[in-house]
Amino acid sequence: MVPFLDLKIQYQNIKNEIEEAISNVLENTQFVLGTEVAAFETEFAAYCHADYGIGVNSGTSALHLALLAAGVGPGDEVITIPFTFVATVAAIDYTGAKPVFVDIEPNSFTINTNQIEKAITQRTKAILPVHLYGQPADLDPILEIAQHYGLTLIEDAAQAHGAEYKGRRVGSIGDLGCFSFYPSKNLGAYGEGGMVVTHHEKYAHAIKLLRDWGQERKYHHILKGYNYRLEEIQAAILRVKLRYLESWTKARQSHAQQYDEQLINAQVQTPQIMPYSRHVYHIYAVRTTQRTALQQQLQQQGIQTGIHYPVPVHLMPAYADLGYQLGDFPQSELAANEVLSLPMYAELLIDQTKSVTHAINSFIGKE
Repeated sequence: MVPFLDLKIQYQNIKNEIEEAISNVLENTQFVLGTEVAAFETEFAAYCHADYGIGVNSGTSALHLALLAAGVGPGDEVITIPFTFVATVAAIDYTGAKPVFVDIEPNSFTINTNQIEKAITQRTKAILPVHLYGQPADLDPILEIAQHYGLTLIEDAAQAHGAEYKGRRVGSIGDLGCFSFYPSKNLGAYGEGGMVVTHHEKYAHAIKLLRDWGQERKYHHILKGYNYRLEEIQAAILRVKLRYLESWTKARQSHAQQYDEQLINAQVQTPQIMPYSRHVYHIYAVRTTQRTALQQQLQQQGIQTGIHYPVPVHLMPAYADLGYQLGDFPQSELAANEVLSLPMYAELLIDQTKSVTHAINSFIGKE
């Protein structure tokens, strides 16, 4: 069997360090917003080449608070893509603002920068590109548009820890960058977690208040805030794992290269790396018009796969109120029907990647 993701083997490799980190928190009895959170904020912000990091309880909360810190609220519009995990859009909705969609560029699965300007109105407040699957969006054109129209650029980097755009770490390129530490992420907690990184002190200060009930000090509430605090145990775990992130990224890139080479003659489209990109392969998604049959064949051979994502947000019943219809975003809709995510994690074995590619090549050969 080839699992889609194997968190157990990762844990076994760092078990002693993890248990020591957790034990220290339990001994210190400092469980929320303590020294581990503060240290992890500093370390992860430095990793992202940002000046400030503010830990929160999820990637969704990171997006929500970044939008609020940027002044997004009722009556505003935020431009993003429909081909993403629903949290991107939900966070906009939480603020009372309206999500406005732009289609993706089919080779990168990220926002089509040529379509952004026509989506801008007098109500547009921010642009929220998604660095999907671990590959950055094309940020320079977005930065130029944002600056021209006076818009805030918020990066959804939930899947892109350590990804780079023209040599710059994502998350630190726009005004704010949002990360998730959900367990399956390249840098994952043993529970929930998230962070906002920024170069702007005013945003960092606002988010620190908002994540902790809006209080500047205990029981002195300056803003109407939220209970979005990052727990000490999760921060301690993430500090251990951060030390391994670069080696894990290189392993993912090596596995991706093996997939690329072994699928070169297969009738599936492998991920295309943009010339500006350092891809960190949170997801290795191939494209095929025979997805259902291929997925079933792989499952029969003990190979687990995933689909990220089978329904674009504009076609979800939950967001029917936005008024979009089938056909409005053809590239997102096509991708949703064709993408198939192959097993991808740092500890994959060469024999496992070969099993996956052999099964795909055999399936294609039968057609």
